[in-house]
Amino acid sequence: MKGWKRFLRNRFAALSLVLLVFVSFMAIFAPLVTSFSYEEQNIEARLQGPSTTHWLGTDTLGRDLYSRIVYGARMSLAAGMITALSALFLGTITGAIAGYRGGFSDHLLMRVVDLFNIFPSILLAILMMLMFENGLVGILVALSTTAWVIQARLVRAQVLQARELPYVESARALGVRGPAIVFRHILPNIIGPIIVSLTFQIPTNIMAESFLSFIGLGLQPPYSSWGTLASEGFRAMRSFPHLIIYPGLVLFLTMLAFNYLGDGLRDLLDPKSRQGTV
Repeated sequence: MKGWKRFLRNRFAALSLVLLVFVSFMAIFAPLVTSFSYEEQNIEARLQGPSTTHWLGTDTLGRDLYSRIVYGARMSLAAGMITALSALFLGTITGAIAGYRGGFSDHLLMRVVDLFNIFPSILLAILMMLMFENGLVGILVALSTTAWVIQARLVRAQVLQARELPYVESARALGVRGPAIVFRHILPNIIGPIIVSLTFQIPTNIMAESFLSFIGLGLQPPYSSWGTLASEGFRAMRSFPHLIIYPGLVLFLTMLAFNYLGDGLRDLLDPKSRQGTV
């Protein structure tokens, strides 16, 4: 309870949590909070500024920009969260096995991690996107392939420290087998750093999806994500700046909120790294 009070006293972290809940709510209930579909076109209303009918204006095809941002949140958040959870699962399993078993298993798995680290993550993601058709599935595969190595290194380092602690030695003395020690004793005790890492991984993946969509390798029209909206707005930013300002601002605030939330959770779950509350 004291930890949560300390978290709530961190105003930036608390406000970030509220903002992320709000954005998630809007994305989940998009049909209920919008008056237009993300693909509904009205050529007569193209490139209009903000108004009472179109709160954030319209794009080059007369589509409501507010609706496209809200529906785009579904794609961007899904890409960020699903790939982060995939990286969490694969990276945790790999890092836990490498850290606990050590020896040949550790050497082999870490060489696989090094193999993925040879290439820049964005370059590897682009390569994976070229192998799969553009779309949400291709983005999920591409980002999941590049994101798990960071998680694997983190978990391995945590397990290497934890396996020498007294409670692990006691479990071994009682005859508990290795997998049970890892999943019942070690992982529950290092869940804090893992969750914090997850909150930082999500905005990284959202940004990566936005970049891939921005350069034309992500979702294709009429589907929208924040990256595709930024790409469309960039081409007309001089004459119609609202097309890139609004999706760019939402993307920026969401990524900032995830980072502040990660800082707050780090203070909550890891008292050793506690920083002064704001």
